[in-house]
Amino acid sequence: MFSVIKHESPQLSDQRKCEIAGIARSSYYRSLKSLPVDNQDEIKLRDQIQGICLLMPRYGYRRVTAELRRRSYFVNHKCVLRLMREDNLLCLRKKHWIRTTDSTHGYRIYPNLVQGITLTHPNQLWVADITYVRLIREFVYVAIVLDAFSRRVIGWALSRHLDAQLSISALNMALGTRTIMPGLIHHSDQGVQYAANEYINLLNTHSIAVSMSRRGNPYDNAMAESFMKTLKYEEVHLNEYETFNQAYENIGRFINDLYNLKRLHSSLEYKPPIEFENDFYNSHIDNYRFTLTREYTVST
Repeated sequence: MFSVIKHESPQLSDQRKCEIAGIARSSYYRSLKSLPVDNQDEIKLRDQIQGICLLMPRYGYRRVTAELRRRSYFVNHKCVLRLMREDNLLCLRKKHWIRTTDSTHGYRIYPNLVQGITLTHPNQLWVADITYVRLIREFVYVAIVLDAFSRRVIGWALSRHLDAQLSISALNMALGTRTIMPGLIHHSDQGVQYAANEYINLLNTHSIAVSMSRRGNPYDNAMAESFMKTLKYEEVHLNEYETFNQAYENIGRFINDLYNLKRLHSSLEYKPPIEFENDFYNSHIDNYRFTLTREYTVST
């Protein structure tokens, strides 16, 4: 019975076929696990997906799924995503390079203070960066502040505008959730968003030293660049955000629930950032009792 439903009337949805057969759709889906895989069907489906992606290289898995259904391939979008991942088709999307660093401004440029620095504890070095995210009809911009010791994102913001307020919003989140330690350094590129008077004044108010990368040297801010690459590859490029709110919710979920809390880092003894920080504080509880109490509250 279940095998007949699987191959009968491809123009009908699974739900409709189950209604006609008088069986529960959940029972039908459970039965599929016991049915032999039709390799020919999967080969045909892969061929269709590859053809769509070659014709429309900017399509994500949702649009590919919609196009398949127009061609009478009634397949779940999760299956399409899996096949596109396996065939490395998620990387065929045409990239739009948006310049986010404008160092041709009249503000002061600060020297690089982090060359050769040895990180021994949290809140010793914060690094900041900005990137863009493409929605269906517009571009928006993400600013982050990262604790270099634990690779933890401690502040972030999303905006339609590439201005100083974007970077200030991310910095304010970091300031509201962290304990400022003596000697803390803030490092960024030479972009106008970080050199603007409002941003520098906020850092000075909290006695945070200002450090900037050398012009045209991306390695000076490699940790922040590395996170942005992770954000793009593991979240942004796997989705197509239709609205600002959808992008905000997804990116926030990725940062808070996945990256900070669950994603393992080889440089952190294969621990997530929050776990790495908490283990550090537990082993230095006498020296960091106040910091431990405050930031544990934020973490949980």
